[in-house]
Amino acid sequence: MTTAGRTIRLRLAYEGTRFSGWQVQPGRMTVQGTLAAAIASVSGEDVLPKGASRTDAGVHALDQVVAFTTCGGLDAATWMRALNARLPVDITVIDAMEVEQGFDPVTKAVRKRYRYRVHDAAWRPVLQRHLVWHWRGRLDCGRMREAATMLVGEHDFTSFETTPSTRLSKVRTIHDLVVSRHTGADDAAGAEVWIEVEGNGFLHNMVRIIAGSLVMVGAGKRQAEWLGRALAARSRPAAGPTAPAQGLILVSTQLADDPPPRP
Repeated sequence: MTTAGRTIRLRLAYEGTRFSGWQVQPGRMTVQGTLAAAIASVSGEDVLPKGASRTDAGVHALDQVVAFTTCGGLDAATWMRALNARLPVDITVIDAMEVEQGFDPVTKAVRKRYRYRVHDAAWRPVLQRHLVWHWRGRLDCGRMREAATMLVGEHDFTSFETTPSTRLSKVRTIHDLVVSRHTGADDAAGAEVWIEVEGNGFLHNMVRIIAGSLVMVGAGKRQAEWLGRALAARSRPAAGPTAPAQGLILVSTQLADDPPPRP
């Protein structure tokens, strides 16, 4: 039995604070590069793992889907244990399985869900400071929810992409956009506004620009209907600022062969 060309699929979680994003870059520490080094230390193979999402510098993930091809004989469970023994403390493999050859996490990803966390209490976040955007002033979630409804559905999101851009199509579909005040039983309870966005794909910095625009509405700097006009303008200056990277988390990646999400 040959083991050549086996494809291993991983689901990764990482804190992006120390990394210059997912994609490997010369002279910079990246998640992709760190994972590639760990793979090489396990099997001696020089392979570049492919990720479903190219998260930016400082952005975090709870469910980044990754695939790589190996000629070795290790099974997926062994790969998981071996990689976790070699990866730094801010990256972990949470699942591993062997998949069909040619598996591409980019084309297999049909939905992604991101969460943006805004800390708007009077005090500074201490334990969560690398994971939130601290906004000085209480935000109005009701106004933010009203504005968010204008972005749900299929639209041209040119206003919500960092320029310049090489993407030919700016049309994306947002399936769900929820604004809520976090009420979990932890030190963030009541101190954070969570913006959760789920869609079939996202332009560069699209979620961060949506978050920055919604914060402008929640802070009373813009009216809710302004967001609809910004969308229709199809021009980056029409929308709000790009929110800082540290508040963004890739929460989940749904693949084409995954079971449908629970209602």
